[in-house]
Amino acid sequence: MTIKMQKLLAKVKANLVLQHDADDALLAGYIAAAIEYAEGYQKHSYGRKALPPLTEQAVIILSSHFYESRDGSTGGFFADNVGAARQTMETVHALLRLNRNIEV
Repeated sequence: MTIKMQKLLAKVKANLVLQHDADDALLAGYIAAAIEYAEGYQKHSYGRKALPPLTEQAVIILSSHFYESRDGSTGGFFADNVGAARQTMETVHALLRLNRNIEV
């Protein structure tokens, strides 16, 4: 696991208030998927570079959402409803939009 992934994993676990290591591999997969989503949305590849703070926060939120919704629920642990999932994605998109490469 790269240092970048280890740092993100620690931040995602803190966001989830998760203290055990049993789901680290699962979380790493969600983080990788969230980074890929962010890169696709922003039309930018970060590779080994650090993520900008807003993009990093979006990745933390999105990977936390993936983890909390892994049972097929739509809103995560605290709110199992479509509105909660929509609000999560609106927040993620608002953060990602600020570092988006716009081609004219």
